[in-house]
Amino acid sequence: MEEDIDTRKINNSFLRDHSYATEADIISTVEFNHTGELLATGDKGGRVVIFQREQESKNQSHRRGEYNVYSTFQSHEPEFDYLKSLEIEEKINKIRWLPQQNAAYFLLSTNDKTVKLWKVSERDKRPEGYNLKDEDGRLRDPSMITMLRVPVLRPMDLMVEATPRRVFANAHTYHINSISVNSDYETYMSADDLRINLWNFEIINQSFNIVDIKPANMEELTEVITAAEFHPHHCNTFVYSSSKGTIRLCDMRASALCDRHSKFFEEPEDPSNRSFFSEIISSISDVKFSHSGRYIMTRDYLTVKVWDLNMENRPIETYQVHDYLRSKLCSLYENDCIFDKFECVWNGSDSVIMTGSYNNFFRMFDRNTKRDVTLEASRENSKPRAILKPRKVCVGGKRRKDEISVDSLDFSKKILHTAWHPSENIIAVAATNNLYIFQDKVN
Repeated sequence: MEEDIDTRKINNSFLRDHSYATEADIISTVEFNHTGELLATGDKGGRVVIFQREQESKNQSHRRGEYNVYSTFQSHEPEFDYLKSLEIEEKINKIRWLPQQNAAYFLLSTNDKTVKLWKVSERDKRPEGYNLKDEDGRLRDPSMITMLRVPVLRPMDLMVEATPRRVFANAHTYHINSISVNSDYETYMSADDLRINLWNFEIINQSFNIVDIKPANMEELTEVITAAEFHPHHCNTFVYSSSKGTIRLCDMRASALCDRHSKFFEEPEDPSNRSFFSEIISSISDVKFSHSGRYIMTRDYLTVKVWDLNMENRPIETYQVHDYLRSKLCSLYENDCIFDKFECVWNGSDSVIMTGSYNNFFRMFDRNTKRDVTLEASRENSKPRAILKPRKVCVGGKRRKDEISVDSLDFSKKILHTAWHPSENIIAVAATNNLYIFQDKVN
């Protein structure tokens, strides 16, 4: 990333055939595990697809390990709430991995209402020679059993099994927008529009309400919770963002119900920029702690901001993601795009940040050199080992041949979900129903 931020090679892309793509195939979350060996995606059809990185081959050391499908399972099914006459979508809103403790992998997945803890494990042996059952699993006639058999383990083709170990339900009245695993790895939180709950992994029928911003009279409601995350190292600290563009840092040591925040981050609005859309575009769609725990990154509709935990009155860095859309807010409001929720991610060393845009563009900002680049994830340039060329958007005036005009951007193609490998320059980008995996150039 240091020398050439803009020459990234495609590693491979997991492309679903467009002619068969349905609404259910749209990817709704992407997440690397703690080692980066596994990558999970969730989609609107309630499925989780896990990709595993292949081991590097000795004779082709220049080729990095590619990601191939490891396991696919149905995490959530559509449900119906008969009390409220509401359909509950199966769409996976978020996936969070737990650190690996043994041979199995564990991950949390959530839809609007229910969080599930999944165990993903491998099986390459099966027991044979039961006394009371035959090889097909049917019970044997006791009168036919004349001798005692010792079961033996026989090798079999590798099977990857996903089993639900815990189901955490019935704790949210509103839609869950975030889940975050605590650094003690014993608890996690789930956040909806008005409340944040703290769960213990071992207890499924009880959670603690740690934030409640629901007013006594719902007509007085002025803001909702949009995202929440635990501090990466301090298990007592977490942040949540709001639709008003504010971030609150809370300390669970202060009180059981964190209705008073420890720190409040807000940037005063420039009166000259005030417009009808100001409130909508200032709503924060994602909040992420840096790996160091020193900074918070927030994404609103037009910008990414980096905040220092020790400075509450304004961000220390602001990056314009697609400032050329400022003149287009009226039509973006009419086609509902102005309500899109873009996510943002740090690279492993917190030196580069990435977030998505329209036309299948995604943006990278180098915090040290202040250079930025726009790249495109599309089928046209998705041949393996193809080098991505930086894209430029022109606003008015003469358009150069390599530039694309604002008026010809495709707003139906949007990159909302991205993920960055925890230690290497490998990124995963979800473009509607396709997952692209890019890596930096291998010399």
